[in-house]
Amino acid sequence: MPISNAPIAVCSWSLQAESPAQLVERIRATGASAVQLALTPLVEKPDVWGDCVAALTAANIEIASGMLETVGEDYSTLETIRVTGGVVPDATWHATRARAAEVAKVAGRHGIRLITFHAGFIPHEAGAERDGLFARLREIAAIFRAEGARIAFETGQESAETLAHALDALGDDSIGVNFDPANMILYGMGDPVAAVRALAPRIAQVHIKDALPTKTAGTWGSEVRVGTGAVDWKAFLAAIERVPATIRLAVEREAGDDRVGDIRAALALLGSMQS
Repeated sequence: MPISNAPIAVCSWSLQAESPAQLVERIRATGASAVQLALTPLVEKPDVWGDCVAALTAANIEIASGMLETVGEDYSTLETIRVTGGVVPDATWHATRARAAEVAKVAGRHGIRLITFHAGFIPHEAGAERDGLFARLREIAAIFRAEGARIAFETGQESAETLAHALDALGDDSIGVNFDPANMILYGMGDPVAAVRALAPRIAQVHIKDALPTKTAGTWGSEVRVGTGAVDWKAFLAAIERVPATIRLAVEREAGDDRVGDIRAALALLGSMQS
């Protein structure tokens, strides 16, 4: 069964916690018992987050995977993320690489085997720009591989066809995809169900998130509570069931004033569809 029987995770950054104790409290409030953990705070703010893994372990909350935030990402507009996102910008590359090395050590120390992040906008056509980006992505992959972890890129910033082509060209079968159906809609990059088919061999994890498309070209769509957006969840989950690997699900919510309530609703919807 391609969708894992392991508990569905919740993305730690969705809960906007200010301490490990608060994170544990909010994860429990969602009803989840697993987390995809943002690892950058453990590196950047060890005085606050240094005992996070111990707190999660004591609370019997499993760490399903980790997340790396690249340096300087600005999601204000589609244009700002195009310029600042992932490992593309020369101005932040060395800082991002240094952060990745520290995050990889944390992942290795705690046995976290999958790390997701935004690679940045990947050019469709071969050339010097794409070659330079690929060199950086291979370097990041090697950093994490040395600590026993693999990496997976977020979907959405390019079409599924471009991402699949790029992954083939990278030539590293250990590099996967963190599939986010809402990102496909938010960025206006096509139908999530069709995208699953294109990326199926590479999918390592799925974010459960929903969105509505923009009505104004060149602007973001709108993230909404799971089940109220444009994702056809029945068709999407059926497509995920046909993915070759066993896939872990993680609920992500990055908007709204009731993150815990929205995540609980997402978990309930998934439960009703999988029962």
